[in-house]
Amino acid sequence: MLKLTWQRSNALQKRAFKVMPLGVNSNFRFWGEGITPYMQKAKGAYLWDADGNKYIDYRMAFGPIILGHAYDEVNEKVKQEIDLGTLAAMTYELEIETAEKFVKMCPGVEMVRFACSGTEATMHAIRVARAFTGRENIIKFEGMYHGFQDYTLWSTYAPTEAYGNYGNPISVPSSSGIPRPLSELVTTLPFNNPDVLEKILKSTGEQVAAIIVEPCMGNCGAILPQKNFLQFIRKQCDKYGIVMILDEVKTGFRIANGGAQEFYHITPDLATYAKAFANGYPLAAFGGKKEIMSIIGHGVAQGGTFTNNKPGVAAAWATLTVLEREPVIKTIEKRGKRLMDGIGEIFAEAGIPVCINGYPAMFSFAVGVEKVTDQRTWNGSEKEYYLALIEAMIERGVMPDHDPREPWFLCYSHSEDDIDTTLEVVREVVKEVKR
Repeated sequence: MLKLTWQRSNALQKRAFKVMPLGVNSNFRFWGEGITPYMQKAKGAYLWDADGNKYIDYRMAFGPIILGHAYDEVNEKVKQEIDLGTLAAMTYELEIETAEKFVKMCPGVEMVRFACSGTEATMHAIRVARAFTGRENIIKFEGMYHGFQDYTLWSTYAPTEAYGNYGNPISVPSSSGIPRPLSELVTTLPFNNPDVLEKILKSTGEQVAAIIVEPCMGNCGAILPQKNFLQFIRKQCDKYGIVMILDEVKTGFRIANGGAQEFYHITPDLATYAKAFANGYPLAAFGGKKEIMSIIGHGVAQGGTFTNNKPGVAAAWATLTVLEREPVIKTIEKRGKRLMDGIGEIFAEAGIPVCINGYPAMFSFAVGVEKVTDQRTWNGSEKEYYLALIEAMIERGVMPDHDPREPWFLCYSHSEDDIDTTLEVVREVVKEVKR
């Protein structure tokens, strides 16, 4: 099959290189020189690049698009509201209504504050946890991404050998420019390993302000928590007086209307949200127990000029309204499960080991391994072969992310025909791409 023509994308990249580092406004959008597509438009489950090539989109803007690109009901609400003003140094009624919907839908959230991004939401939640406990240390898990703040960008992308052994992990900064002294305040541990967590807490538990954890590894192949691991974290937090922060930036309003809290029947102390909250508009949130959230404004700083931006709030109001009214999650679950099962069958027929992880709305697969439980085991999968498969799919009009760590995302607008087409493409590339 002929390669796609990306002449205009390449021309745009050359222009962008002159004014933006890597020619993009987020490192994750850069696939490489000459192989990075630039966007023309998106609608429903589809995306068109600058050269007019059409794709079934499984990136969904890294997860925010839960209903579909440019979803009519959401856009209409935004258009209606922005004529009344896009931003003011004042709270308005729709903002309160959106917060009321939010609290109603999320089981563990009694009070909420809005933010503009997932990075902001986790940053604020960690500060509140420190203020509430009077402690400074936090624990996070290897391979988990909680935004680009310095306190959480540790042990996110490093090779396995950099982490040390399981019993005595090494915190590895994920970027230059992160102050080394912060490593004294951040402990990174392997995911799904209760023994290591329990051991660390026995010696440091009284100094830990928060344990921040994603329900699944949203930036490492959608690896799921092993049975009762999240509940184990909850019990350890109770035991040592630690604030449990559940990072629902990717799972919130995506795997259930009430997110992972509803899905796993678990109540964190604080939770963070962004992504699917507003179907692609800029709004995030953090919230939790009233006892903890109530300290904000009483010696605890939190704010932001754009945290109640009207387009984001209006989009969130409309998105939550659709989620409450229509079988969005059930529809995505049905189609996503068929896609996951179909991919598994295709690899089985080809005699290639594969481990499929995640939820129907957000999943991935690791090739060449039968089980992965954390980033260390995931690193043993055949990532170059996975990438070759993805590149072949993109050439055929099916677009998962170019990064094997990033899950496939489905939205309400993906149709049964889209699933059929995708499975046909997967079957074709598994046959044709050499392992």
